[in-house]
Amino acid sequence: MRKPIIAGNWKMHKTVQEAKDFTKALADMVANSQVEVVLCPPFTALAAVVEAAEGTNIAVGAQNVYWEEKGAFTGEISPGMLKEVGCKYVIVGHSERRQYFGETDETVNKRVKAVLNEGMVPIICVGETLDEREQGITEKVVRTQVEGALKGLDAATVAGLVIAYEPVWAIGTGKTASEEDAQGVIAYIRSVIKELAQDSADRVRIQYGGSVKPANIVGLMQQPDIDGALVGGASLEPESFGGIVKGAAGA
Repeated sequence: MRKPIIAGNWKMHKTVQEAKDFTKALADMVANSQVEVVLCPPFTALAAVVEAAEGTNIAVGAQNVYWEEKGAFTGEISPGMLKEVGCKYVIVGHSERRQYFGETDETVNKRVKAVLNEGMVPIICVGETLDEREQGITEKVVRTQVEGALKGLDAATVAGLVIAYEPVWAIGTGKTASEEDAQGVIAYIRSVIKELAQDSADRVRIQYGGSVKPANIVGLMQQPDIDGALVGGASLEPESFGGIVKGAAGA
Protein backbone atom coordinates (compact mmCIF):
# COMPACT_ATOMS: atom_id res chain seq x y z
CA MET A 1 0.00 0.00 0.00
CA ARG A 2 1.51 3.32 -1.09
CA LYS A 3 1.01 6.09 1.47
CA PRO A 4 -0.44 9.21 -0.18
CA ILE A 5 1.83 12.26 -0.17
CA ILE A 6 0.61 15.85 -0.52
CA ALA A 7 3.38 18.41 -0.95
CA GLY A 8 3.01 22.18 -1.09
CA ASN A 9 5.44 24.07 -3.32
CA TRP A 10 5.39 27.69 -2.19
CA LYS A 11 7.73 28.81 -4.98
CA MET A 12 8.91 32.41 -4.38
CA HIS A 13 6.33 33.23 -1.71
CA LYS A 14 6.29 33.86 2.05
CA THR A 15 8.62 35.63 4.41
CA VAL A 16 10.03 33.80 7.41
CA GLN A 17 7.25 35.06 9.69
CA GLU A 18 4.54 34.21 7.17
CA ALA A 19 6.00 30.72 6.84
CA LYS A 20 5.99 30.19 10.61
CA ASP A 21 2.40 31.37 10.93
CA PHE A 22 1.25 29.15 8.08
CA THR A 23 2.95 26.05 9.48
CA LYS A 24 1.45 26.51 12.93
CA ALA A 25 -2.02 27.03 11.46
CA LEU A 26 -1.74 23.99 9.20
CA ALA A 27 -0.44 21.68 11.92
CA ASP A 28 -3.78 21.64 13.74
CA MET A 29 -5.67 20.98 10.51
CA VAL A 30 -3.63 17.96 9.47
CA ALA A 31 -2.94 16.40 12.87
CA ASN A 32 -3.32 12.61 12.76
CA SER A 33 -3.80 12.63 9.00
CA GLN A 34 -3.12 9.35 7.23
CA VAL A 35 -1.58 11.35 4.40
CA GLU A 36 2.08 12.39 4.37
CA VAL A 37 2.20 16.20 4.39
CA VAL A 38 5.21 18.12 3.05
CA LEU A 39 5.87 21.86 2.91
CA CYS A 40 8.47 23.23 0.49
CA PRO A 41 9.21 26.86 1.39
CA PRO A 42 11.91 29.12 -0.07
CA PHE A 43 15.45 28.52 1.19
CA THR A 44 15.24 31.51 3.56
CA ALA A 45 12.31 29.99 5.46
CA LEU A 46 13.45 26.37 5.62
CA ALA A 47 14.89 26.52 9.15
CA ALA A 48 11.85 28.39 10.45
CA VAL A 49 9.42 25.87 8.98
CA VAL A 50 11.44 22.93 10.31
CA GLU A 51 11.29 24.49 13.77
CA ALA A 52 7.58 25.29 13.53
CA ALA A 53 6.83 21.76 12.30
CA GLU A 54 8.69 20.04 15.13
CA GLY A 55 6.41 17.59 16.92
CA THR A 56 3.85 17.64 14.10
CA ASN A 57 3.33 15.25 11.20
CA ILE A 58 4.55 17.85 8.68
CA ALA A 59 7.78 17.12 6.81
CA VAL A 60 9.84 19.78 5.08
CA GLY A 61 11.32 19.86 1.59
CA ALA A 62 13.43 22.26 -0.46
CA GLN A 63 12.49 23.54 -3.91
CA ASN A 64 15.86 22.96 -5.55
CA VAL A 65 19.45 21.89 -4.91
CA TYR A 66 22.87 21.93 -6.57
CA TRP A 67 24.74 18.67 -7.00
CA GLU A 68 28.18 19.64 -5.63
CA GLU A 69 29.00 19.34 -1.92
CA LYS A 70 30.65 22.77 -1.78
CA GLY A 71 32.64 25.19 -3.88
CA ALA A 72 32.59 28.39 -5.88
CA PHE A 73 28.96 28.19 -6.97
CA THR A 74 27.54 31.57 -6.01
CA GLY A 75 23.86 31.47 -5.15
CA GLU A 76 23.58 27.67 -4.99
CA ILE A 77 22.67 25.40 -2.07
CA SER A 78 24.26 21.99 -1.48
CA PRO A 79 22.49 18.78 -0.45
CA GLY A 80 24.42 18.73 2.84
CA MET A 81 23.14 22.19 3.73
CA LEU A 82 19.56 21.07 3.16
CA LYS A 83 20.06 17.88 5.16
CA GLU A 84 21.54 19.79 8.09
CA VAL A 85 18.68 22.28 8.23
CA GLY A 86 16.18 19.40 8.48
CA CYS A 87 14.89 18.71 4.97
CA LYS A 88 13.49 15.28 4.20
CA TYR A 89 12.48 15.99 0.59
CA VAL A 90 13.85 18.04 -2.31
CA ILE A 91 11.92 19.01 -5.44
CA VAL A 92 14.07 18.29 -8.50
CA GLY A 93 13.52 19.28 -12.13
CA HIS A 94 10.42 21.43 -11.72
CA SER A 95 9.25 22.76 -15.08
CA GLU A 96 9.99 26.32 -13.98
CA ARG A 97 13.58 25.31 -13.27
CA ARG A 98 13.79 23.68 -16.68
CA GLN A 99 12.13 26.63 -18.45
CA TYR A 100 13.78 29.60 -16.74
CA PHE A 101 17.06 28.24 -15.41
CA GLY A 102 18.20 25.81 -18.07
CA GLU A 103 17.91 22.54 -16.19
CA THR A 104 18.17 19.44 -18.35
CA ASP A 105 17.51 15.73 -17.91
CA GLU A 106 21.25 15.33 -17.29
CA THR A 107 21.45 17.93 -14.53
CA VAL A 108 18.21 16.61 -13.01
CA ASN A 109 19.89 13.21 -12.76
CA LYS A 110 22.91 14.77 -11.03
CA ARG A 111 20.61 16.47 -8.53
CA VAL A 112 18.65 13.27 -7.89
CA LYS A 113 21.83 11.36 -7.06
CA ALA A 114 23.15 14.16 -4.87
CA VAL A 115 19.91 14.27 -2.88
CA LEU A 116 19.95 10.50 -2.43
CA ASN A 117 23.57 10.56 -1.28
CA GLU A 118 22.49 12.73 1.65
CA GLY A 119 19.67 10.38 2.59
CA MET A 120 16.88 12.69 1.43
CA VAL A 121 14.09 11.88 -1.01
CA PRO A 122 13.84 13.64 -4.37
CA ILE A 123 10.45 14.65 -5.73
CA ILE A 124 11.21 14.37 -9.44
CA CYS A 125 9.03 16.52 -11.71
CA VAL A 126 8.17 15.49 -15.26
CA GLY A 127 5.59 16.75 -17.72
CA GLU A 128 4.85 17.99 -21.21
CA THR A 129 4.18 21.50 -22.55
CA LEU A 130 0.93 22.42 -24.30
CA ASP A 131 2.72 22.33 -27.66
CA GLU A 132 4.06 18.85 -26.96
CA ARG A 133 0.62 17.66 -25.87
CA GLU A 134 -0.98 19.01 -29.04
CA GLN A 135 1.68 17.24 -31.09
CA GLY A 136 0.69 13.97 -29.42
CA ILE A 137 4.13 13.33 -27.96
CA THR A 138 3.27 13.40 -24.24
CA GLU A 139 4.39 9.81 -23.70
CA LYS A 140 7.65 10.36 -25.57
CA VAL A 141 8.42 13.45 -23.50
CA VAL A 142 7.70 11.93 -20.10
CA ARG A 143 9.54 8.71 -20.99
CA THR A 144 12.66 10.70 -21.89
CA GLN A 145 12.42 12.71 -18.67
CA VAL A 146 11.85 9.65 -16.46
CA GLU A 147 14.63 7.66 -18.07
CA GLY A 148 16.99 10.63 -17.78
CA ALA A 149 16.17 11.27 -14.13
CA LEU A 150 16.55 7.62 -13.08
CA LYS A 151 19.71 6.87 -15.06
CA GLY A 152 22.18 4.87 -12.99
CA LEU A 153 19.80 4.13 -10.11
CA ASP A 154 19.13 0.58 -8.92
CA ALA A 155 15.63 -0.79 -8.41
CA ALA A 156 15.69 -0.56 -4.61
CA THR A 157 16.57 3.13 -4.81
CA VAL A 158 13.88 3.85 -7.39
CA ALA A 159 11.25 2.30 -5.13
CA GLY A 160 11.77 5.03 -2.54
CA LEU A 161 11.47 7.98 -4.91
CA VAL A 162 8.54 10.32 -5.45
CA ILE A 163 7.69 11.37 -9.00
CA ALA A 164 5.39 14.29 -9.78
CA TYR A 165 3.64 14.37 -13.13
CA GLU A 166 2.97 18.04 -13.84
CA PRO A 167 1.68 18.89 -17.30
CA VAL A 168 3.30 22.29 -17.85
CA TRP A 169 0.13 23.69 -19.45
CA ALA A 170 -1.77 23.09 -16.20
CA ILE A 171 0.66 24.79 -13.79
CA GLY A 172 -0.69 28.09 -12.49
CA THR A 173 -3.21 28.35 -15.32
CA GLY A 174 -6.31 27.11 -13.56
CA LYS A 175 -6.51 24.31 -16.11
CA THR A 176 -6.34 20.81 -14.73
CA ALA A 177 -5.85 17.59 -16.63
CA SER A 178 -8.99 15.47 -16.40
CA GLU A 179 -8.86 12.68 -13.86
CA GLU A 180 -8.74 10.19 -16.72
CA ASP A 181 -5.93 12.02 -18.54
CA ALA A 182 -3.86 12.34 -15.37
CA GLN A 183 -4.40 8.66 -14.56
CA GLY A 184 -3.48 7.65 -18.11
CA VAL A 185 -0.14 9.46 -18.12
CA ILE A 186 0.73 8.41 -14.58
CA ALA A 187 -0.08 4.77 -15.39
CA TYR A 188 2.21 5.14 -18.41
CA ILE A 189 4.98 6.54 -16.19
CA ARG A 190 4.56 3.55 -13.88
CA SER A 191 4.88 1.23 -16.88
CA VAL A 192 8.13 2.95 -17.88
CA ILE A 193 9.46 2.50 -14.36
CA LYS A 194 8.50 -1.18 -14.52
CA GLU A 195 10.67 -1.53 -17.62
CA LEU A 196 13.56 0.18 -15.85
CA ALA A 197 13.24 -1.14 -12.32
CA GLN A 198 10.79 -4.07 -12.28
CA ASP A 199 8.97 -4.46 -8.94
CA SER A 200 9.84 -0.91 -7.87
CA ALA A 201 7.04 0.35 -10.11
CA ASP A 202 4.43 -0.88 -7.65
CA ARG A 203 6.14 0.90 -4.74
CA VAL A 204 7.18 4.27 -6.16
CA ARG A 205 4.74 7.07 -5.36
CA ILE A 206 3.57 9.24 -8.27
CA GLN A 207 1.86 12.56 -7.65
CA TYR A 208 -0.19 14.75 -9.94
CA GLY A 209 0.48 18.49 -10.05
CA GLY A 210 -1.18 21.31 -11.95
CA SER A 211 -3.93 23.54 -10.52
CA VAL A 212 -4.81 21.05 -7.78
CA LYS A 213 -7.39 22.39 -5.32
CA PRO A 214 -9.87 21.10 -2.72
CA ALA A 215 -12.58 20.82 -5.40
CA ASN A 216 -10.68 18.32 -7.56
CA ILE A 217 -8.40 16.41 -5.19
CA VAL A 218 -10.89 13.65 -4.35
CA GLY A 219 -11.48 12.68 -7.97
CA LEU A 220 -7.75 12.66 -8.67
CA MET A 221 -6.96 10.56 -5.60
CA GLN A 222 -9.60 7.99 -6.53
CA GLN A 223 -7.53 7.03 -9.57
CA PRO A 224 -5.58 3.80 -9.00
CA ASP A 225 -2.13 5.12 -9.92
CA ILE A 226 -2.28 8.62 -8.40
CA ASP A 227 -0.62 8.67 -4.98
CA GLY A 228 -0.86 12.34 -4.08
CA ALA A 229 -0.35 15.86 -5.35
CA LEU A 230 2.31 18.51 -5.72
CA VAL A 231 0.34 21.67 -5.02
CA GLY A 232 1.29 25.19 -6.08
CA GLY A 233 -1.07 28.15 -5.66
CA ALA A 234 -3.54 26.32 -3.42
CA SER A 235 -0.74 25.53 -0.95
CA LEU A 236 -0.32 29.22 -0.05
CA GLU A 237 -3.34 29.37 2.28
CA PRO A 238 -3.69 26.96 5.23
CA GLU A 239 -7.41 26.48 4.61
CA SER A 240 -7.08 25.44 0.98
CA PHE A 241 -4.02 23.27 1.53
CA GLY A 242 -5.59 21.70 4.62
CA GLY A 243 -8.70 21.03 2.53
CA ILE A 244 -6.60 19.23 -0.07
CA VAL A 245 -4.97 17.07 2.61
CA LYS A 246 -8.37 16.28 4.11
CA GLY A 247 -9.80 15.42 0.70
CA ALA A 248 -6.88 13.15 -0.12
CA ALA A 249 -7.24 11.33 3.19
CA GLY A 250 -10.95 10.86 2.63
CA ALA A 251 -10.51 9.55 -0.89
